Amino acid sequence: MGAIPSHPEAIEPGWLSERLSAAGLLDNGRVTAIRWEPIGTGQVGDSARFHLSYDREGAGPATVAGKFPAADPTSRATAGAFGLYTKEVGFYRELAAQLDVRVPAVLAAEIADDGVDFVLIFEDLGPCRGGNQLASCSAADARAGIRQAAAIHAPSWNKEALTGLDWLQPKEGQTEQVKALYDNAQAIFRERYANSLEPEFMAICEELNEAKESWFGRESGPRSIIHGDFRLDNMLFDIKGGAEEIAVLDWQTVAVGNPLVDIGYFMGTGIGDELRRAHEAELLDLYCAEMTARGVALSKDAIWDDYVLGAIHGISTAVFSAAYVERTERGDANFLSMARGGCALALQHGSMEKLQND
Repeated sequence: MGAIPSHPEAIEPGWLSERLSAAGLLDNGRVTAIRWEPIGTGQVGDSARFHLSYDREGAGPATVAGKFPAADPTSRATAGAFGLYTKEVGFYRELAAQLDVRVPAVLAAEIADDGVDFVLIFEDLGPCRGGNQLASCSAADARAGIRQAAAIHAPSWNKEALTGLDWLQPKEGQTEQVKALYDNAQAIFRERYANSLEPEFMAICEELNEAKESWFGRESGPRSIIHGDFRLDNMLFDIKGGAEEIAVLDWQTVAVGNPLVDIGYFMGTGIGDELRRAHEAELLDLYCAEMTARGVALSKDAIWDDYVLGAIHGISTAVFSAAYVERTERGDANFLSMARGGCALALQHGSMEKLQND
């Protein structure tokens, strides 16, 4: 394999022609020109839409989407250290076809030996409506998200053939590394947001820092593939001009864990406290119904404790990410939103007490 084109500017017509041909999307033609524009709001990876010209009209798709390492060196170093780019490429190569979740079809998935330089080329799902963490969503959008969660979890529920893949396992020493870094992350989070986050929510963040030995590396309950960052910014709605309801993106945090981590994260960190309080029981019942229909019988009572504990993942993700990825104005608003929603759920339902008494 030659050099990985790890920036939109590095995508050349010949290279893309080869990938489109291999994917069955370019027959007896070639790409002659490429124009690109940035899309998305991600801080760990950079995304672009490519507008394509061909040597003959209609030879291939008019547009494709691409994802690349973050231009910001802090975000890129964090992603490399925790294998985030390797995980996302691995997901599209080995897992996507074995789950029922709607994701963009991948046309190229390549990564260098250093685990940093990579490129993903996808079908373009536009026109569509991007999920917005800061604006919350409708109840219908939240239901769509819950159905997609079941489409991830049920096909992989306690299936060693999927959950046992080598590249999904944490790197040796990674949990201890996170624990060692977390106190500093909380110190940065405290200094940065002390005047913005409600005191009762900051107190939960402090409590989690004190309980980090109990939280990080904790394993209990069923095991499945989990998204790990299951929130609105990583979802597209009304894709392909409304032809389909939803797609789920940004799989760099894919992992193996208790599937209720995704649900607690989505309900707390993902959709915001107001919508969560209004529809919590309904959405949990929907998840159980979807899982049961897919062959994994669940009830709200059976999942409740794991759901409440799952909310903690949103808090720890907000704190850790705020410290170790590029700082932006939207990022600050985003991490506050994540912490606020996760802490509100944790405060209402006693997540920290459950963790400490588990």
